[in-house]
Amino acid sequence: MIRNIDWQEVYNFFEYAEPFRHVVIDNFFLPEIADKLSSEFPNPESSDVIKYINPLEIKMTCNRWDSFPSCTYRAFTMFGRDDFLNNIKYVSNEKDLWFDFGLNGGGWHMHGRGGNNNIHLDYNLHPKLGEQRKLNIIVYLTKDWCPAWGGGLELWSGNKQEPYSKEKTIENVFNRAILFDTTQNSWHGLPDNINCPEGIYRKSIAAYFLRPAPNKTEQRGRALFFPRENQKDDPEVLEIIKKRANILKSSEVYRK
Repeated sequence: MIRNIDWQEVYNFFEYAEPFRHVVIDNFFLPEIADKLSSEFPNPESSDVIKYINPLEIKMTCNRWDSFPSCTYRAFTMFGRDDFLNNIKYVSNEKDLWFDFGLNGGGWHMHGRGGNNNIHLDYNLHPKLGEQRKLNIIVYLTKDWCPAWGGGLELWSGNKQEPYSKEKTIENVFNRAILFDTTQNSWHGLPDNINCPEGIYRKSIAAYFLRPAPNKTEQRGRALFFPRENQKDDPEVLEIIKKRANILKSSEVYRK
């Protein structure tokens, strides 16, 4: 399903990337597979689609295996098979690593006009398994996307509580994959509203890889969001962030 990839080259980029370990792999799927995957996304009004509309994110998702058409089903299955997983283990230097077949937080992702996703850290511990989320893979699947519409994934430097500054934007290019380490204060997101025409959607698939949780690791089972510039003094937004992350004090969410 994927092209012949030089995994040694992927490792070299991944290992030394900033602001955290990541790599971009263009033309990830074979062309005919990428075309088919793009065409299999659901109608946004389908009952299978979950819509998130709140101050932190405007997006649509679906992670139900029984809703995936054949090619999409096979693509997600491929992420968990030994031949692909062994390459991911090599790139990340992780011997104990496995695919989250439950697709918790993964699956189909779609953002329409006005869609966004505040800068955030992903959950650290899987809420069902108690294992650490180690790697994300995201593949962009919208054909003929115009860069002026936005939709690139922003990577930010930061510490465990807050991001510092945007370091890189990975533009939304069809059939481009992004693999990144989620355990390195890996702040990322789509903070600016997408400006695509009505009826056009930023489409991507997302899958995650887990490992045994290290001793004394952070016990965060949900994403930690950060307010946008115009939200930093909004008590309602800060309260939503606090509740979403199960954090006791708002000062732990945003320190002025």
